[in-house]
Amino acid sequence: MSSRTTVKPHEIVERALDLSTADGCVVIADEHSSANLRWAGNALTTNGVTRGRTLTVIATVDGSEGTASGVVSRSAVTADDLEPLVRAAEAAARAAGPAEDARPLVGAAPASADFTDAPAETTSAVFTDFAPALGEAFARARAGGRELYGFAHHELTSTYLGTSTGLRLRHDQPTGTLELNAKSPDRTRSAWAGRATADFKDVDPGALDEELARRLGWAERRVELPAGRYETLLPPTAVADLLIYQIWSAAARDAAEGRTVFSKQGGGTRVGETLSPLPLTLRSDPNEPGLEYAPFLVAHSSGDSQSVFDNGLPLTATDWIRGGRLENLVTTRHSADLTGLPLAPSAGNLILDGGGEHTLDEMVAATGRGLLVTCLWYIREVDPATLLLTGLTRDGVYLVEDGEVVGEVNNFRFNESPVDLLSRATEAGRTGRTLPREWNDYFTRTAMPALRIPDFNMSSVSRGV
Repeated sequence: MSSRTTVKPHEIVERALDLSTADGCVVIADEHSSANLRWAGNALTTNGVTRGRTLTVIATVDGSEGTASGVVSRSAVTADDLEPLVRAAEAAARAAGPAEDARPLVGAAPASADFTDAPAETTSAVFTDFAPALGEAFARARAGGRELYGFAHHELTSTYLGTSTGLRLRHDQPTGTLELNAKSPDRTRSAWAGRATADFKDVDPGALDEELARRLGWAERRVELPAGRYETLLPPTAVADLLIYQIWSAAARDAAEGRTVFSKQGGGTRVGETLSPLPLTLRSDPNEPGLEYAPFLVAHSSGDSQSVFDNGLPLTATDWIRGGRLENLVTTRHSADLTGLPLAPSAGNLILDGGGEHTLDEMVAATGRGLLVTCLWYIREVDPATLLLTGLTRDGVYLVEDGEVVGEVNNFRFNESPVDLLSRATEAGRTGRTLPREWNDYFTRTAMPALRIPDFNMSSVSRGV
């Protein structure tokens, strides 16, 4: 087969499986396409469309001491690259020791009906309605004396997963993000808003510009505040960033071994403990409307929260916290057996429900004195035992007095644990889809409420923007 021959994704999966001489084989073909727009100073600057392919081959080799695995991933794979890639994965498996997480590969299940179809592709047409609306937002911003900066990105990934046990699964994942900054002409004031979307049909740049204009207006009055603990309204985007880090730190094995905030004093895990007095439910569901992800596990590598041996496991709805009580930690088949906890694989979305009905504006109106945060960034872990995180506020922290925003205050560095915040939160607002600011390169499918924290720790003043 010539390298010049166009090979369809399902064909390249089948050919890689045919080439394998290992005891087991998993092949994952990811077909990527993306489209983007960028703008600065109320004018488009660049746009483009890209396409690519990544092929991952996982070989498993049985031995007297157990089963080993070898994983090799490469981009821009052609037909001529297949055999060297398969052989490299097999060589890696034979050179490795037995894999602790080894389990029999997932057995055959009904094939995806579209497994042999061509991959889905995005194009610049995804911005057909969005781009003119963005142009209108530029005109309004220019007339209002503000400048808009930002970018819109849309990606479609078609994943084809095949195994030597007969799995033939396929999923198309759309991911869209919009980030918009408004700045005053002298650049002393800045405001940010972001949205996640599957197709840009539900994004209104004019409404976002209106929101940003209001925030720039708030910032016309500047109030200096010292570090300290303040009643703070965390918007959905900030809540998403904190809880994404929490779920990334929720591996059951790490907790059982006493290394995380979810470790129980004296041994075991905190599953079953109450984490919040509010009726909060943190959950994932591959069928959540607007936040759908693959209904089967796709693991390109093994780690604390996933195993290549689990590729193709069916995924269903999972409650991580239910009614304020810790219900599940992230498990592979191996770590579930090890800890005695239910199988709860890593997931592709995160939803926090608290039963609240108030909008963020309504929560502001009910605040005597406190801070309204726009977003968090540069989040880093300080202490895994408590999941203490540090980071910075950005693009607007506002002072609320008697239910009204009265000005912008300086930025802060914060020190907080998301687990501890859940235990201290006194109100959860209405849940809605949101875009995390810090982690949206990795995790975009979230729906969160705003949270009221009575004593959020603004540990020091930050002079950054």
